[in-house]
Amino acid sequence: MKVDLQFTDGELGALRQLDSCMVADAVETFNLRLRNTGFTDSTIHCMFDDAPPMVGYAVTARLRGGEPPMKGGTFHDRSDFWNSILEVPAPRILVLQDVDHPPGRGAFVGDVHASILRALGCVGYVTNGAVRELPSVRSTGIQLFAGGVVVSHAYAHIFEIGAPVTVGGMEVQPGALLHGDRHGIVNVPIEVAAAIPQAVKVLQRGEQKVIDLCRSNSFSVKKLAEIIKSLG
Repeated sequence: MKVDLQFTDGELGALRQLDSCMVADAVETFNLRLRNTGFTDSTIHCMFDDAPPMVGYAVTARLRGGEPPMKGGTFHDRSDFWNSILEVPAPRILVLQDVDHPPGRGAFVGDVHASILRALGCVGYVTNGAVRELPSVRSTGIQLFAGGVVVSHAYAHIFEIGAPVTVGGMEVQPGALLHGDRHGIVNVPIEVAAAIPQAVKVLQRGEQKVIDLCRSNSFSVKKLAEIIKSLG
């Protein structure tokens, strides 16, 4: 699962200054994918919505929590999984597709695993399943996106490390560049990521023209139509 693509700290920092809605809008201007793809749907919730935007590269795997192992009572953490995380450039975001039906029977990430992920250079965790121990996780600095919250880890265990996954309707390949905040997660196409901040500036200038007109005493539908037409 070795991933070599990497942006500069400055480029990643510029993306962190943007909210995910503007990033999603900017991606649309490049016409690289359908407009109903490339982001999480409303089933995925940001656990710490007052935290700044999260940007990082995806480490992917699948998760089960509802079924016990064939023998013994627990699943053990694996060093191969931890080493696989380090194969992706930092900053890293662990993305786990919970394949239980329904997902979220057990939470893989609580305070202990959040601390492990932080030590491995992760800035966030994304799953369609569940998370737990939110106050302790918040103190680690790890951001969480999940389908919900649950009290137990149940039998949560990892398999299919480095596989393409789907979380909240968003397909994620290993090494994908992700941007997330209180609105959700955007999968940022690598080929246009460096150009996103400038595209956002152009969009914001156009949007401000509309907002200024709507707040002015000279507003009219005719003027609104003219501005919208000029913006394409």
